[in-house]
Amino acid sequence: MSKLQAVEIKRPAHVVRSEKKEEVEIRDAFPKEVLTEAENLDAVISAEEIKKRLDYRDVVTFTIDPRDAKDFDDAISIKTLPNGNYEVGVHIADVTHYVKEGGEIDKEAYLRATSIYLVERVIPMLPEKLCNMVCSLRPNEDKLTYSVIFEITPKAEVKKSRIAKSVICSNRRFTYEEAQDIIEKREGEYSKEILALDSLAKILREARFEKGAIAFDSTEVRFELDEAGKPIDVYFKEQKDANKLVEEFMLLANRTVAERIGKVKADEKPKTFVYRIHDEPNRDKLDDLSKFIKRFGYQFKAEGAKENVSRSINRLLDKVQGTREQNLIETITLRAMAKAIYSTENIGHYGLAFDFYTHFTSPIRRYPDMMVHRLLADYLSGGASASQERYEEYCKHCSDMEQVAVNAERDSVKCKQVEYMADKKGQVFSGVISGVTEWGIFVEIISNKCEGMVPIKRLDDDYYTFDEKNYCVIGKRTHKVYRLGDEVNVMVASTNLEKKQLDFILV
Repeated sequence: MSKLQAVEIKRPAHVVRSEKKEEVEIRDAFPKEVLTEAENLDAVISAEEIKKRLDYRDVVTFTIDPRDAKDFDDAISIKTLPNGNYEVGVHIADVTHYVKEGGEIDKEAYLRATSIYLVERVIPMLPEKLCNMVCSLRPNEDKLTYSVIFEITPKAEVKKSRIAKSVICSNRRFTYEEAQDIIEKREGEYSKEILALDSLAKILREARFEKGAIAFDSTEVRFELDEAGKPIDVYFKEQKDANKLVEEFMLLANRTVAERIGKVKADEKPKTFVYRIHDEPNRDKLDDLSKFIKRFGYQFKAEGAKENVSRSINRLLDKVQGTREQNLIETITLRAMAKAIYSTENIGHYGLAFDFYTHFTSPIRRYPDMMVHRLLADYLSGGASASQERYEEYCKHCSDMEQVAVNAERDSVKCKQVEYMADKKGQVFSGVISGVTEWGIFVEIISNKCEGMVPIKRLDDDYYTFDEKNYCVIGKRTHKVYRLGDEVNVMVASTNLEKKQLDFILV
């Protein structure tokens, strides 16, 4: 494989800044040379290229994505085999067929490393012609893909798998809501195929949890915006069966690709590869979690085999479902976990309970997936191992940029929350104390999950000190305690959109 070239690229005219102190600049507009290369791409699929690939254009295939999505990375095909088993194909956009290593688009994609999904818009990793048109697996259009093909029994036992370049033609573009409606009503277009996939996915998911995977289905805040982009309502994105269907087959494909390269004989050395790894949680943090949840009446075992700890975490997450403290305990539990990162050093993925895992299924929006596609294609054709030192550097960059994206997305949500609350000054809301610091108490409103702060100086009935160990502030004279997880009523005192700040008063 050729080496990714380190070059100096002119800074775009438009940037978006995160609110973090280091003010990491996010690349917004694409440089002219990148757009020129994108415009000059040959998007025609030749008959010669099709002959090199598996042809799945006659197999029932569809995409399932959010209703506002335009970049369709993945599609799923399914057909019943003569022996009664299913052949399920996970087809991923073959981005690297068009984006050549070392080209202007590739160098820009590496610098960005990921698409960033803000509330109002997307800052894509690739130019629009690629992410929304050429590479996007749009319905009724022939598309080049990189596929993992499985033979699976009705009991979701994977009998064999194959990884190969392919060509598909998606029959239908489903939104998650449309697919969910078919699952619930058990009727509709391609209902037979969707219901079969749903049945397999549920078995695969149950098997994952049996092996110790952790069920983090955190609630995501979404906004309904008016024509001017102003938030007029808040709603919550839930993970339903349709979401989980897609998730399970993407996880299966990612794991299969990682195993294909990383799982070697005892006397063999695996070739350099890009893994998605997740370390075991810190024991001290688990002990703190165990102590914290006791005040809500929950028990948690922080010691023992990692499978037992995982099961204990899952039992906790199950028990808090539907309770007022659900979001708080899920957040605190998540904080006890290590962060997932990219690395050439495989240690497995604790949260998924996989010994081998990578990112293969989203090359339109993640650069690590592009690296995986290139390494995989090279190795499957007999290529020598790539430089581990160089790829570890790439992995670190991608992990760092992922965190930049997470911060920017979080800031975007916070900004819209403040904007949404701007006309609610003086109104009183029920909330839960979601954070405690030496300078104030953070409160999350129960009805809309908007978070603001009650500054310590506004607690004027006493002098309050911060008890870090017990997640609380304590009144010196009255001994009154405000503790993480306590329910309180707050009034909106002020909003500052520039600082993305909500100030509350306890009432």
